[in-house]
Amino acid sequence: MAPYSLLVTRLQKALGVRQYHVASVLCQRAKVAMSHFEPSEYIRYDLLEKNINIVRKRLNRPLTLSEKIVYGHLDDPANQEIERGKTYLRLRPDRVAMQDATAQMAMLQFISSGLPKVAVPSTIHCDHLIEAQVGGEKDLRRAKDINQEVYNFLATAGAKYGVGFWRPGSGIIHQIILENYAYPGVLLIGTDSHTPNGGGLGGICIGVGGADAVDVMAGIPWELKCPKVIGVKLTGSLSGWTSPKDVILKVAGILTVKGGTGAIVEYHGPGVDSISCTGMATICNMGAEIGATTSVFPYNHRMKKYLSKTGRTDIANLAEEFKDHLVPDPGCQYDQVIEINLNELKPHINGPFTPDLAHPVADVGTVAEKEGWPLDIRVGLIGSCTNSSYEDMGRSAAVAKQALAHGLKCKSQFTITPGSEQIRATIERDGYAQILRDVGGIVLANACGPCIGQWDRKDIKKGEKNTIVTSYNRNFTGRNDANPETHAFVTSPEIVTALAIAGTLKFNPETDFLTGKDGKKFKLEAPDADELPRSDFDPGQDTYQHPPKDSSGQRVDVSPTSQRLQLLEPFDKWDGKDLEDLQILIKVKGKCTTDHISAAGPWLKFRGHLDNISNNLLIGAINIENGKANSVRNAVTQEFGPVPDTARYYKKHGIRWVVIGDENYGEGSSREHAALEPRHLGGRAIITKSFARIHETNLKKQGLLPLTFADPSDYNKIHPVDKLTIQGLKDFAPGKPLNCIIKHPNGTQETILLNHTFNETQIEWFRAGSALNRMKELQQ
Repeated sequence: MAPYSLLVTRLQKALGVRQYHVASVLCQRAKVAMSHFEPSEYIRYDLLEKNINIVRKRLNRPLTLSEKIVYGHLDDPANQEIERGKTYLRLRPDRVAMQDATAQMAMLQFISSGLPKVAVPSTIHCDHLIEAQVGGEKDLRRAKDINQEVYNFLATAGAKYGVGFWRPGSGIIHQIILENYAYPGVLLIGTDSHTPNGGGLGGICIGVGGADAVDVMAGIPWELKCPKVIGVKLTGSLSGWTSPKDVILKVAGILTVKGGTGAIVEYHGPGVDSISCTGMATICNMGAEIGATTSVFPYNHRMKKYLSKTGRTDIANLAEEFKDHLVPDPGCQYDQVIEINLNELKPHINGPFTPDLAHPVADVGTVAEKEGWPLDIRVGLIGSCTNSSYEDMGRSAAVAKQALAHGLKCKSQFTITPGSEQIRATIERDGYAQILRDVGGIVLANACGPCIGQWDRKDIKKGEKNTIVTSYNRNFTGRNDANPETHAFVTSPEIVTALAIAGTLKFNPETDFLTGKDGKKFKLEAPDADELPRSDFDPGQDTYQHPPKDSSGQRVDVSPTSQRLQLLEPFDKWDGKDLEDLQILIKVKGKCTTDHISAAGPWLKFRGHLDNISNNLLIGAINIENGKANSVRNAVTQEFGPVPDTARYYKKHGIRWVVIGDENYGEGSSREHAALEPRHLGGRAIITKSFARIHETNLKKQGLLPLTFADPSDYNKIHPVDKLTIQGLKDFAPGKPLNCIIKHPNGTQETILLNHTFNETQIEWFRAGSALNRMKELQQ
């Protein structure tokens, strides 16, 4: 038989390059479908095994699980240069997932590519555009009405280009992926930073920007810098009030928000077996908060149980057959090892304003008093993509049931966000939802809601200092409710429930007592709940739209007068010259997340309209010149004004500009709008001390220059009134620094060095003006 690579080449020529998923044509062994929704797309463990064996023979050493899955998806395993933290890998992911806020721009870019169909199984999930107001059903109806134009665009684009469409109300993308699409050994990319949730089912699931998703959907090998591997060895077992969430809260406290950058976090050790599959997903999900490329757990009986309960026994059986490839090799080496004894781990709560500020629950009240943080908890919020499993809801209901038995309800407001329609329907059937309502909770729609700022909060005024506790993953300033004075803390759902009942950060459920309605004191017992329902899951309403087999007559319309959607115009190509006399738009002081660069919340409605959403560019970033947000000096008029207005002024007058940033610039969400907006408004470079992984890649994809100071202290040499010239672009090459001339207003100059991580392919993106422009060049 001809070699696999030769068969691929022949099939591509016969079928048309990038039009069909070749793996589905070639599968010859153990034909098990990737999902119920794609019966002709098969899991390729045989190819994974073949590639692993090639790489293991080449490297001549044991492999981590992360390496097995990543290297097992190499485009050319026999010749790919492999060095952790150094080389760029060319990979062939199995599938793509997009949430509705990022899918708009991703599908607009795919339409611009001119390709007829996606090359790999892909899905769109409507979860980001539903605002929490009064409760699930009413909020969902309102969202469908307000967002009808966007939902119609995504549904018709999905039908036209072969993408599955999960309608609004179906649930949060990561829960849907876990229930239907993730499986041990899968390589999945998703246009959301919490895509690593799928690592709880033994897959390498990586958050990316929309342009990366377009590459994969176009059948182009996807590039990723070869990740380092951080091992987290778990010993002991979880018990009592300690939950899976406490594992990642502890790890976040150790590694901080940038400690995982450029690495996959791989959990292993005997303690793994004490964690449920959905608990492992929680840990992997919040790994995004330490900057990790992704996180993963080895295949075990907990995953097998979850696969079977979610109707995928055939996948579980196939995984058992290939199990040796779904766990790390004995003796494999990690770049760093952290050890956590689960017997000693205590419940944690992290915050405020950053997810790596870790406190034991027993200590947070004292710390809050010392720091002047509000002790009274205004709202407790459980659910989100991080913690909305059946087990999470069951443990929270177990706490609530105890309070109700003593005549108590929540002192704080309390909301519940089911992760999917399947979870909502099942917790309704099994009584959990009613218990949570009885204790004072409001069940919101199956959507992201307050976790991403989709919260029409009425109980406080903007600027009012207050505390909320959530089971979410991220707690940046203003993220949940657009109020910079909201002190948000993240913890487990059961701790949120207990604190909402007590109403104060000073309450420690492990040791403190509550007073019942009868005046008697009682202590909450540690919650216990089934990890999976004893009966089958109730699927609830059918919310999935299959792409039709024949989509030739399908239209995708974008009105030229729409305020929600806008077809994309190609960015200008590099003119072949150095970038001279760049004006500094803003020199950012301190933390600058993608929320600061391109805010979510009310701005989500413009995610499909680049010009409109560009009106939020960097409005949350703090200007070092005056210590204010959204206030920068116009270098021409010398007047201070909003950042987007100043950028538009520069663009109109042909003034190219640059942003100066601090450490870990662009941490947080995968939103590529934080890269598209500066490019659209005339930006040419972003110069920082360091970048978050996804944002750095997104900037490169859009033809911008993400550059770092060779000497981080050079950040202090640049002032907002200076002009910069970046030299060396004519000889732009991997590993070769660029010169930057700082021109001060007094006529003096100084030169500094700027580093970059561009490879040859990425340099071609820059020269072409964007990765999409380069793709079109290659098609011609």
